[in-house]
Parts: sequence; C-alpha cells; structure tokens
Amino acid sequence: MTTLDIALPQMVLLYVLCLLPWLLLWLIGLRLSRDIGISILRMSIQLLLVGIYLKMLFDLNNPWLNGLWILIMLLVADVSILRRAGLKVRYFALATFTAIASSILFSTAYLVILVIQPTHYHDARYIVPLAGMILGNCLQGNVIALERFYSSLRKNENEYTTFLMLGATRWEAVRPYFRDAVKAAINPTIASMATMGLVSLPGMMTGQILGGSEPWLAVKYQIAIMICIFTSTTIACIINLKLSLNIAFNPFDVLKNELINKH
Repeated sequence: MTTLDIALPQMVLLYVLCLLPWLLLWLIGLRLSRDIGISILRMSIQLLLVGIYLKMLFDLNNPWLNGLWILIMLLVADVSILRRAGLKVRYFALATFTAIASSILFSTAYLVILVIQPTHYHDARYIVPLAGMILGNCLQGNVIALERFYSSLRKNENEYTTFLMLGATRWEAVRPYFRDAVKAAINPTIASMATMGLVSLPGMMTGQILGGSEPWLAVKYQIAIMICIFTSTTIACIINLKLSLNIAFNPFDVLKNELINKH
C-alpha cells in the first residue's frame, strides 16, 4: 500500500481553497491579503527547498550532514524564540540555545537509541524528522514561558521589589512568576495529550497511516513522540528560564528592562 500522489492540477486546487478564508476575512473587514499571500508564498518556497534538501539528506545519509541540519534548525529556533518572546537576541542567544539544544538532543537520542533502535542511530529518516517535530513544539513552549515570565515580572515589579525588601532572595521573589510561566508553557501539550485520539488525530499518526503503516504502529510512534515533546518542552523551559535569570538582572536584583524589546 502506497500513499497517493497529489498531482499539479490538484495542488492548484489546494491554493484555490485559500480564496475562501481570504474572502471571509475581507467581508468582515480584515484586510490581510498581503500578509496571507506572503505567508503562503514563503511556506511553499521554504517547504519546496526543504523537500529538495531532505531528499538529498536521506540519499546521502551522512551523519555529519544530518548533524549540521539539526544544528541549523536549533540556531533558527533560538533566534525565533527570542524575537517572538520580545527579548533581545544578542543577550539571551547562548542561554536559549543551551536550553533547547540540551533538551532536544537528549530527547531525540533517548527516543532513537533506546526506544526505536534503528540499525544506524544516525539514520536521517529517523533523527531529522523526529528532532524537527520535538523542536517545533519545544519552540512554542519556550516562547510562552519567556514571554509570560518577563511580562509578569514587569507588570508586578512593585510586588517583586517588596519580596526583596522583605528579605527574599532573587529566586524566592521570582518563583511564583517562574511557576506560572512553566505551567503556561506546558499546558497546551498536556491538553493535547489529554484529548488526543478523541478530539483529534495528530499529524504524525495520520501521516504514517496515509503512508501505509498499520494503525497500531502509528499509535505507538505517536505516543513516543508526544512523551518526548512533553519531556523536552519541560526541560528546555526550566533550563531556559533559569539561565536567563543570570542575564536579566543586575547585581542588585533589579530587572534590566533595556534587554527586553518594547512592544
């Protein structure tokens, strides 16, 4: 059993489908034609180029090339997380990279080496898509964690200062905001796991079934990837926030607002 190809005329029909949401948005007064067009164009070009590169990557299956691709993904994710969280990249780049790299590499290696156990652990068909799926979800969690933590601190700066004046250490003063940020970051993953299979069929599982895999095999892979996503997101968010504390405060435990982009 093989997956049916989508021919060029059918791909054109897919793009025609975009006219429906565009029309509905236009009717309610949202003029987003340019943003929608640029997003669809960028998505198409980027995925086309990635598809070409991944085909080459899978054919060569060189461990150094595979590692280089994962490194590029981590670097792009690093910059994207900080920009979307409203933090200045040049100050927090190393801390965020350390957090996401350590969690992603640990979870991916655990999944591939101990759970899946392919013939070659560096096989691009396993490590590249699995690392990409884990990283994609980890990226969103880190954006939420950093944005929530620093926006809460800025909004409650008087409360934070009061804790310090009462004798609390920096960690004791920021701990309530830290906990709330981590909870906000992992809540979407927890909710997704709780409703998966009843409310939605996830993308990886659906893709494997369409590719000809047995449903039970697809289920096992989906469980594995979700556990790794949850683990990696939790580890990365905690490490990221902890490392950022050493950067975001001066020696007197005052938040350096100049390191945060003003919205």
